[in-house]
Amino acid sequence: MVPTIADLGENESLRRTIARLNLANSAIVGPGDDSAVVSAPDARFTVTTDTMVEGHDFRLDWSSAYDLGWKAIASNVADVAAMGAKPTSLVVALICRSTTDISWLESFADGLRDGCISLAPEAAVVGGDLTVADTTVISVTAHGDLEGREPVLRSGAKVGDVIAIAGTVGRAAAGLSLLQSGNKDAISAYDEVVGFQLRPKPPIAAGIEAAIAGATSMLDISDGLSRDADRIAKASGVTLALHRKDLQGYEAILEEPAIAISTNAFDWVIDGGEDHGLLATFPKDAKLPRAFKPIGEVVTKGAYRVTLDGAPIDEGGWDSVRD
Repeated sequence: MVPTIADLGENESLRRTIARLNLANSAIVGPGDDSAVVSAPDARFTVTTDTMVEGHDFRLDWSSAYDLGWKAIASNVADVAAMGAKPTSLVVALICRSTTDISWLESFADGLRDGCISLAPEAAVVGGDLTVADTTVISVTAHGDLEGREPVLRSGAKVGDVIAIAGTVGRAAAGLSLLQSGNKDAISAYDEVVGFQLRPKPPIAAGIEAAIAGATSMLDISDGLSRDADRIAKASGVTLALHRKDLQGYEAILEEPAIAISTNAFDWVIDGGEDHGLLATFPKDAKLPRAFKPIGEVVTKGAYRVTLDGAPIDEGGWDSVRD
């Protein structure tokens, strides 16, 4: 019989979990003390936090413990990358039921470890907390090293800049729609698309490449292209003019799963979040990193903050406190 975390207690549960994690290059003192000690050679560091709540952000019948560990890493290191920084360390607080099997916790730790190794190999979980309640909540705080560069903010977009995307757009939303449809045949047929929802693959290295290339603004597309483009436009006091033709490639990839569940693939592209790709603006004469694809240009602030082929786009996407 597999023991639960209540059977083992906090110390043994944590010992088994910590043993599965990788080590961070930046950690001077890692898990096991009251606090981790992490080097910050730049004397500045980025810090971000994100929370995932059962029933609101994930379902346990869709996501395995491993999936959740991976996704917790992906969503946080993407925010670090969006500042032009290198992810260095993370702390993870987990609330789960006392009846949770220790094997679930170990699998969660495996997801944390493999998410770091795959997406941000110099980063690792250096500490955290474990407690119990009647639901599952995952809270992560991630740190990043600017390595002497200035942070890339949302507020720096300039008229004439090129708008570009790195990573995937719409695939995680398509995966979510497939899961929500309950169509087992479609879910099975497009399991790779579903995988982008369960285990996002943000282009972390592209964040540093963008900063070096002179990106004037950047963020990760967590809540949908329409909503996140609006955030850059609002912060920078400009209008982001997107081109439908430059987004058609993202749409084409999703046409078959859209047909399978009778929906519109472009809605996923323009409003779908959780791919955690990077949306950035660059000076017109900048050489874009290979990972980035142009999708429009920054223009003088008009009546609307974001347009598609000149027509206004409503602020769609995901609102974490309304949806």
